Amino acid sequence: MENLHKFYINGAWVSPDSTVTMPVINPANEQVVATVALGNANDVDRAVAAASQAFETFSMTSKQERLALLERIKQVTEARFEDLAQAMREEMGAPITFSREAQADAAIGHLQGFVDALERLEEEVDLGNGELLVREPIGVCGLITPWNWPINQIALKVLPALAAGCTCVLKPSEHTPLSAIIYAEILHEAGCPPGVFNLVNGEGPEVGAAMSQHPDIQMMSFTGSTRAGTAVTRDSAESVKRVTLELGGKSANLVFADSDLEERVQNAVAECMANTGQSCDAPTRLLVERSCYDQVVEIARQATIATRVGDPVQEGDHIGPLFDRIQFDRVQTLIGVGIDEGANLLVGGLGKPDGFETGWYVKPTLFTDVHNQMRIAREEVFGPVLVVIPFDTEEEAIAIANDSPYGLAAYLQTGDPARARRVARQLRAGAVHVNGGVYEYGSPFGGYKQSGNGREGGMMGLEDYLETKMLHGM
Repeated sequence: MENLHKFYINGAWVSPDSTVTMPVINPANEQVVATVALGNANDVDRAVAAASQAFETFSMTSKQERLALLERIKQVTEARFEDLAQAMREEMGAPITFSREAQADAAIGHLQGFVDALERLEEEVDLGNGELLVREPIGVCGLITPWNWPINQIALKVLPALAAGCTCVLKPSEHTPLSAIIYAEILHEAGCPPGVFNLVNGEGPEVGAAMSQHPDIQMMSFTGSTRAGTAVTRDSAESVKRVTLELGGKSANLVFADSDLEERVQNAVAECMANTGQSCDAPTRLLVERSCYDQVVEIARQATIATRVGDPVQEGDHIGPLFDRIQFDRVQTLIGVGIDEGANLLVGGLGKPDGFETGWYVKPTLFTDVHNQMRIAREEVFGPVLVVIPFDTEEEAIAIANDSPYGLAAYLQTGDPARARRVARQLRAGAVHVNGGVYEYGSPFGGYKQSGNGREGGMMGLEDYLETKMLHGM
């Protein structure tokens, strides 16, 4: 890939000011697949200058012009779909079937969601009192995205910025630059005007901090750890930027005895293990009504054992490796903590699965007889590790679910529609998935508490990139 040592600034691939590089490692075989340039504050300055200049004209484009740009992006994305899927398979270890059906699919699904939102957006609203409300692009936006859902998060930030008439500087995860560079190539081919989209690779403390602190960036949108999100917020405070954050989670999945236990518990395990457990909204705490606890544990045991681990190159519904050695070590440490805390290790555990000595593969792991004060019930493991916690009453289930610093998502399994609505209203989370309900493109995504602020996707995601202006006497 010829552009790995360059950044995309002002409509062209340019050599960085920085001379620092880092290897990109395939987590399935631990082989170096590329080397990427890492930027510095001077590279950020160049990108922001280009974005600031481009904002003067792009901010004045019509809705129809921006819709036409999004349609061209969609066409080129469809043509490069397989390239995106293969890149994420290689750089983060997503099994190719999952990479196509979930990871790469997000590039098109979110795009259509923003097209629909932009078509519905009223840029001017007559308030009926002689005043006119106008919605305008906020300005130059700094976008920082993670490694676990590379294109999903890039699409959720870049596309609403373009749809709103903003310009942007993207810092993707330095660990997953391949898919980000392909996405920059897609935008270039689609005719995105010079300076409207810019890409600078780099590390958070260098490039991310330079963006957050930059006086000419009006908004920061960050997805990643809660620790890094607080750093972005602090760095942005001096210039009073708008900051939106999508951070960590420790989502509870409440299983009541009146649900279809076989189907719902099998689904619960699959949801937890998907993406090798590396999803911020994964349902990693299975809260089970005590009257069906033993039955649920047995279903979960069988489903965890049945979770296949495999090479990302191979087609199928297996899970792949964790994304790097640091993540592998963290997951191993927390599995060890669970054992030391006295949780019952029912499936999996420490070490790699048989036959996977090379690569950062882990055993799908199930702990039972957990209580909510254990570290494995409170900390985000970010691996295929599920903990099972019993409860006696509906009130206790809600209390355990809400007893978390996070509030990104919750899951609820019950055959009683009245209970579903009653309990869902009391769960402090940005989304509640009832009886297998899934996220649909065009819906807002985000959380409560330390899971962040703001929403991504659809109309609410678009509105985050808009300012409101009042015209009095119009």
